[in-house]
Amino acid sequence: MRCFSRLLSIVSILSAPLLLNGQELKITTDPGVLARLEYATSAANERGDLRHVCVAITLDGEYQIIRSTIDKPSEYLSGQLSKNQFDKLKGLLASKEFRSQSGTLGGLIRQDSESFRAEMPIPLKKRADATYLLPERESWRLEWLDADNTAPFPHSISKVVHWLQSFEPKDGKEFSYADFPNVCPSGGLRLVQPSVADNQRP
Repeated sequence: MRCFSRLLSIVSILSAPLLLNGQELKITTDPGVLARLEYATSAANERGDLRHVCVAITLDGEYQIIRSTIDKPSEYLSGQLSKNQFDKLKGLLASKEFRSQSGTLGGLIRQDSESFRAEMPIPLKKRADATYLLPERESWRLEWLDADNTAPFPHSISKVVHWLQSFEPKDGKEFSYADFPNVCPSGGLRLVQPSVADNQRP
């Protein structure tokens, strides 16, 4: 019983600073994750070598990336973004223009396509009485499909896509897909996802 009392006292002391911050404290429904992003192009696309990329970014700037190009097998790399890279991406994702996009599923794909998906956990805001205000949904999601150039990406999405296309992971360490299975946004479009599934087969 004394052991339990001491443990309770320690927990109370350690949690006091969190309670004092009250209104300012925010947690997310997916702790530690800033965003999951995905960009893919069809095989007939002539917009560069990049065919498919998924990246998961944490609130501390760590990343896991799965990337495939025309002439290379899929890469699975993890590492830390530089401050400049991280600050630029956060600015793009936080812009009003980007967050106001509702997305589109485009139309029938006849020849070529580009797709973009984003998934960002919604922060839980703490009330003054120490309870949390639960959001209506766990994540803010955006899906955009440009089929045969009928629905080009808006400028705000294009800037995020450009960041994904130009991001070169330096000193990235290889990881197994089984270690980080949630790099891509959940659900939605899976235009080039079979290339990832192939790597999981025994």
